[in-house]
Amino acid sequence: MIAIRPRPSRTAALVRLLVPVLVLGTSGCGLSAELDRETNPERTPPPKPTLTVVPPSPSPPSPQPSSPSLPEPSPAVPGQQGAGCPASGLRFEADQGDAAMGLRAMGLHVTNCGERTVELTGYPAVTVLDGSGDPFPGVRTVQGTDQVSMAPEDPGPAPLTLKPGGTARASLYWRMHNQDGVYLRVAARKGDDTVTVRPPYPLDIGPENVLGTTAWQPVP
Repeated sequence: MIAIRPRPSRTAALVRLLVPVLVLGTSGCGLSAELDRETNPERTPPPKPTLTVVPPSPSPPSPQPSSPSLPEPSPAVPGQQGAGCPASGLRFEADQGDAAMGLRAMGLHVTNCGERTVELTGYPAVTVLDGSGDPFPGVRTVQGTDQVSMAPEDPGPAPLTLKPGGTARASLYWRMHNQDGVYLRVAARKGDDTVTVRPPYPLDIGPENVLGTTAWQPVP
């Protein structure tokens, strides 16, 4: 009697063929997980990308309209006070002034820049000039402040000795008008040599107006 050996089934053969593949795949997944644990032991999730928003650049501001220009002075106005100390030894300067309810005020300063003592008594001599250096039409300069509405009281004249380096001050008052005087022709007292000074701002004194002046007072 001849013995017949049974043949292995196709299913068993297929299982033997797939086992190495499964083992290889499983070992590969384990290696990847192991590498991941070594490089990221805390097992923190990777950072999420963020979106940076760049704001648009602002548009340049629109140019503002320029303010009306003041009267242009003439460079040929005679008698303008130059740099240094004048021959008279007295140097004049007008300040920026002040305004309230239509009343205008401006300080006129005189400094003894020479080497001799100067005696001052009374009021400055002042003439308002236009941009060409001509007397402003109809403006009268008076001693005292009685003719200028709401102006402070004039302290009155008193003898004043101005030593070298000393300064005295007088105040000018007028009521607001619609035209500007650009220069002042000034002297320490009536009859002295005059110089022409340009204040920081024009005098809106207008025609047919009154300019009141106080007497010279010492400046501490």
